[in-house]
Amino acid sequence: MSEFNDTIQFQVSRDDEATVRDIMTRVYVALREKGYDPVNQIVGYIISGDPTYITSHQNARYLIRRLERDEILEYVVKFYLDSLHIEEN
Repeated sequence: MSEFNDTIQFQVSRDDEATVRDIMTRVYVALREKGYDPVNQIVGYIISGDPTYITSHQNARYLIRRLERDEILEYVVKFYLDSLHIEEN
């Protein structure tokens, strides 16, 4: 029962961050080129896991499937929180 009370740490390495950043940039560009709203499409993919939210243009669907959805979500949350410039005490 204690397993539900313990906090689990989740961490993506810096190398993985660079990969996520590169892939997400390429997917974003491909979606824009095809006239889609990249934010809506990527959110749809993260929530559902359905790769058809991502265009196959520029190999974007293949690229995004190389990442785990939790990796994408962690990167996005970390990027947002880092942009807030919150100081640690």
